[in-house]
Amino acid sequence: MKKLFTSESVTEGHPDKICDQIADALLDELLKQDPNSRVAIEALTTQSLIVVAGEVTTRGYADVQGTVRRVLKEIGYERPELGFNYDNATILVSLHEQSPDISQGVTSTDAREQGAGDQGMMFGYATNETPELMPFPITYAHALTRRLAEARKKGEIKWLRPDGKSQVTVEYENGRPKRIDNVVIAAQHDPDVTHEQIRMEILEKVIKPVCGTFVDERTRMHINETGRFVLGGPVADSGLTGRKVVVDTYGAMGGSGGGAFSGKDPSKVDRSAAYATRHIAKNVVAAGLADRCEVQVAYAIGIAKPVSIAVNTFGTGKVSDERMLELIEKYFDMRPAKIIERLQLRRPIYRKTASYGHFGRNELEFTWERTDLAATLRNEAG
Repeated sequence: MKKLFTSESVTEGHPDKICDQIADALLDELLKQDPNSRVAIEALTTQSLIVVAGEVTTRGYADVQGTVRRVLKEIGYERPELGFNYDNATILVSLHEQSPDISQGVTSTDAREQGAGDQGMMFGYATNETPELMPFPITYAHALTRRLAEARKKGEIKWLRPDGKSQVTVEYENGRPKRIDNVVIAAQHDPDVTHEQIRMEILEKVIKPVCGTFVDERTRMHINETGRFVLGGPVADSGLTGRKVVVDTYGAMGGSGGGAFSGKDPSKVDRSAAYATRHIAKNVVAAGLADRCEVQVAYAIGIAKPVSIAVNTFGTGKVSDERMLELIEKYFDMRPAKIIERLQLRRPIYRKTASYGHFGRNELEFTWERTDLAATLRNEAG
């Protein structure tokens, strides 16, 4: 049986990703000074305007203007001809303290453990179709946008600008990725480059090195199909924090909860529990107990223990899903304070997560990608 599945990614210069990186850079600045900072920051950008808003309770201080401009410069918005520039952007700030009604349910006391910061459900997913135990389409979509940014920053493709997108459609046969059916690239560029040069350099310097033998003579390449992508970033499109949840997670192959990640400290289960469920699912698959695994958890505001935990191995489990759930509940404490402690989430590690996906990364900071309990699960399952 054959089927097609598609996922997309965006570069760090995409307007939505600019906002995610700003929010997480500010979170990191505050966590450096006060690991117990409560942060829920949003950003919006359009034209040459950036708005930073939200709730912050902290003993630290963040230079919002300086941090925003540093992020924009590091992304690559440092040329006046881009129309959006780190040193001429207008930055508006509106931050206030966290609501005491929320705080009383989240703050631990002698009589009460730390509760969830909100209601909601979070999903984690893993599959053995890639070495990262991630879905193939989103893995290659991220690899393409990373390569676009790398080629731009190293000067390998001199006409590239910061904004861009990728999309990868994969042909599956009997549930396994067989080949890449088509690739879509939209790359922002300088005005004095021809479409033929764009197509040739993207194909030779981006697509072929990334996709390798999964590209064949039948693979369709769609590169800057409108013919022109000079205006990009906030000049062409507004951006908002949290608007790329599917890009941030599993490319729509695994479930996605209702909350976004960036700008939120780990007391927000939208973020910490999503990381924890990925940690669970990845360990299950790494243990060889399933080819695919999806874990869902749900919380009530102010309550520490989840109201539900569910597991689905899509018929690939080596033990029953009921037995899998018993193992999960035994070895993974899903109370918010325990998740934060287990995954060391009160560190300033979040700016890096804000582009190219929160999962499937081997960097040291991504503790939720460890397979530290795989052997234990394998041995216990028998």
